[in-house]
Amino acid sequence: MFLDQALPTFIAESRELLDAMESALLQFALAAPQEDTVNAVFRAAHTIKGSAGLFGLDHIVAFTHVVESVLDRVRDGTVTVAEPLVTLLLSCADHMRALIDTTAAGQYEPNAASTATGTALLDRLQRHLPGALAAAEPAPRAEPAAAATAADAGANNYWHLSLRFGSEVFKNGMDPLSFLRYLGQLGTIVGLETLADALPPADAMDPHLCYLGFEVSFDSTADKAAIEDVFDFVRDDAQIRILPPHSRVADYLRLIAELPEQAPRLGEILVRCGSVTAQELATALAAQAEAATPQPLGSIMVAQGAVPPVVVEAALAQQQQMRAKGQETQTVRVDAEKLDQLINLVGELIIAAAGASLTARRAGDAALQESASTVSELVEQVRDRALQLRMVRIGATFGRFQRVVHDVAREIGKDIRLQLSGEDTELDKTVVEKLGDPLTHLVRNAIDHGIEPAAQRLERGKPAQGTVRLHAYHDAGNIVIEVSDDGGGLRREKILAKAEARGLIEPGQNLSDAEIYNLVFEPGFSTAEQVTNLSGRGVGMDVVKRNIVALRGSVSLASTEGVGTTVSVRLPLTLAMIDGFLVSVGKAPFVVPLEMIEECIEYSAAPGHQYTDLRGEVLPFVRLRDVFALDGAAARRQSIVVVRQGGVKAGLVVDALHGEFQTVIKPLDKMFQRADRLSGSTILGSGEVALILDVPALIRQATAAAPPAHSQFSCTN
Repeated sequence: MFLDQALPTFIAESRELLDAMESALLQFALAAPQEDTVNAVFRAAHTIKGSAGLFGLDHIVAFTHVVESVLDRVRDGTVTVAEPLVTLLLSCADHMRALIDTTAAGQYEPNAASTATGTALLDRLQRHLPGALAAAEPAPRAEPAAAATAADAGANNYWHLSLRFGSEVFKNGMDPLSFLRYLGQLGTIVGLETLADALPPADAMDPHLCYLGFEVSFDSTADKAAIEDVFDFVRDDAQIRILPPHSRVADYLRLIAELPEQAPRLGEILVRCGSVTAQELATALAAQAEAATPQPLGSIMVAQGAVPPVVVEAALAQQQQMRAKGQETQTVRVDAEKLDQLINLVGELIIAAAGASLTARRAGDAALQESASTVSELVEQVRDRALQLRMVRIGATFGRFQRVVHDVAREIGKDIRLQLSGEDTELDKTVVEKLGDPLTHLVRNAIDHGIEPAAQRLERGKPAQGTVRLHAYHDAGNIVIEVSDDGGGLRREKILAKAEARGLIEPGQNLSDAEIYNLVFEPGFSTAEQVTNLSGRGVGMDVVKRNIVALRGSVSLASTEGVGTTVSVRLPLTLAMIDGFLVSVGKAPFVVPLEMIEECIEYSAAPGHQYTDLRGEVLPFVRLRDVFALDGAAARRQSIVVVRQGGVKAGLVVDALHGEFQTVIKPLDKMFQRADRLSGSTILGSGEVALILDVPALIRQATAAAPPAHSQFSCTN
């Protein structure tokens, strides 16, 4: 993999680092920054800067260098973190993200707009830096100077770097010259010798392998750690040896002994680079010829008093740990499109396995049925593993709202904090991707409409700081996300009056609290007294509901005036496959999501009633034959499938029960997409098409016509 092929990885990792950087900066705004939090922000900026340098993205390097300088002064305590600085650094992170995005779009040089934005931010950053540092930018790339220049400057005055890149470095997306170019950002390369001793004959050479080595004399005020960081991304694919300025000639001799090339040739190269003089090297080589058998480097350093023994022992232990770490399993990035293709193929495999099982049963061959059963079990395991690949933690989505709350609260002048829980809850990545916009609107709505101004909260005996909560949890095969606030709540009478004025309900109509509060999801409905930049135009809550329903989910609202409001979003864990329960009405097959089924009971109800007695409780039901206007007479013995969503139960009256099976969800054709009470379709093993029921919609239909609930009652059959 060449460098241009590694660019998408750089872009993806930079975006992840910017997310982490933003999250850490938002923690600054909540409390005094801790040392590890400050270091996390610094490391994110430093890594982006280093990676950008490898790809020659100098405008990103230059901007991030100044951000890194400010963060470095925050680390050493020179600059105090306050709200204005946090806001500035967040803006810098936004600008860095914009630069990454333009790079992803194929634009590798800054445009006029980004340059203007960057210049304005740099001007503000420079206020937190000393004059010399403020004006400083990374040094321009330096071309290797002539060898005579280095020799004239005197030996041992520069850093000396001995670089031997591994043969696989090209395949891993690294370009040795990129590291040398980035090294030039820290100082001046005053001497450079390229070694190609490992280069095989032309007929044996593999153009995908690297055979290069470099001896570099380097003039810089940077410390060793900063120079080592230049090669951080190639550390495991190269041998990097660094000698500081004013090193002893004996150190250079040990370097020569460790390198694979011939000693006379290496000595000549060191002299040409200006690292040592010819006289110094000749004298040292003569002395070495009379020396005893060389000892290990660690022993030599201990004997000379350069380091204590404990340091050598610790270094050896760290080397062993690094070797062990290199053998650990590594994470592999997979393109989302390839993952979707895999899920589609697994879906087709499930349908084919169901067909094979049906054929085996019809054939009556016991051995064939056993084989088909084994295949079905394996397919089920493959399905589960494939779906796990698509499952992601909701915490990453939740974390983005820290920035939303921070920015919006500042915009409208409120003091609000975001409280998160259930971040480890997992759901399908497709659901997560489509969930961002609805959640953003709900959070902004809670900030603007829900939380009162600080003065009003204090008058009501509440803390001045309001709280918006995001909570996620699993329930009956679904994920529930709650967006709640401790604000003023919804005013029941005001909603009723507004609904009557708009003709949504009849005057004097008796509605439950839940029905009244759900009126806010009607198109154009708003109780805001004035329009703001955030809300008040009656556009949004209906869109939220429409987007959630499109994900086969549902949304409900509960509120207590003066206490707060909670919006609950219920979604399926995945949009690709479900465990289904097959039923039929006449010859029409239907699929009920298995996780929503409580039990199946024999049908019993008084004539004309739409409810039955379920162990002393009222169970409203709907007849699927009536719902879908199916022809034919009902079966002599019918069944009721008891389904549940949240705390609400209802029944579905069907003619026959056929049992559980894996269901691959297929979207409905455009002409059926608006069909009520259906959420999709699937293909059975027989090749028939079965419709997947929208259970929440059927529960709402059943409960709408149900009598008032009683703890106990007798049902006459």
